[in-house]
This record gives sequence, C-alpha cells and structure tokens, in this order.
Amino acid sequence: MASTKFLGVRAPMRAAAVKMLPEVDRMAQQHPPRFLKIVEDAKQRVRETNVDEIKARLDQRDKFVLIDVREDHEYDKDHLPGSVHLGKGIIERDIEGKYSDLATPLVLYCGGGFRSALAADNLQKMGYTNVLSMDGGIREWREKGYPLESSK
Repeated sequence: MASTKFLGVRAPMRAAAVKMLPEVDRMAQQHPPRFLKIVEDAKQRVRETNVDEIKARLDQRDKFVLIDVREDHEYDKDHLPGSVHLGKGIIERDIEGKYSDLATPLVLYCGGGFRSALAADNLQKMGYTNVLSMDGGIREWREKGYPLESSK
C-alpha cells in the first residue's frame, strides 16, 4: 500500500487491502470478519505509530496525551505509564470535556491496535487533527518488556 510519511508516522494515501504482519494476522484470526472489515476501513484513514516510537517519545518526555481506550478492567490491570483512560465506549462523548483543543497531540492505544484505530477514526471525524493509533497495542508493549503501571 502506498503511503506518505507525516510527523514520523505512515499515513495511507489510497484505499487498499491491509497487508497484515504475521503477529497482527494471528491476532486478526481471533476477531470476526465484519469487525476486521471496519478496522481495515478505519486504518485507511488514520495515522499509525508503533510501540518503539511511543516508548522513545515517552523517554524524551515529548508532550502528548496517551489515551488507553480499553475496557475499565483491562486498564485497572495494567496500562502504559502516564496514560489516561477514556474507554472506546465513552471517548467520543468525553474527549471534548478533557481536551477541547482540536490540535492536541493524542496517541491512542488498546490491546493490539484495532479498537484504537476505530477510536482515532471517530476523533478525526469530530475534528481532532493530531491523532495517532499505536499499532501493536499493549500486547506488543508487554512483549518488549517496557514498563507498565497498575491501578490496583
């Protein structure tokens, strides 16, 4: 798929089938096809980043809002350091009250990058202009042994 680089991330230029990496393909096999279809559709419009880029940005103390869009119980178990919780079910409702500036740099993550892509797509539709979805999600973050926090 052709893409252009923007602010260090790849952005799709045209609609095309999403080529999945083996680890993403394994995760996709756990999800129903209609869900995967809307994820693929959203990923054509959202800008994605990866776990290593976000770890580097956190280490550099870059200014951005890191948002965990997983369910409450998932966030309580563990989450990325400094992240705020706005679950996929409420982010569209609550985002304006917390971050009214549409240019606020937002990085969304979930378990693997699917729900965050859907949420990022919706935030863009709401007018947010600096939204990234972290591909690989917390699963890849864990696999790399990066630090996590717990609410419990």
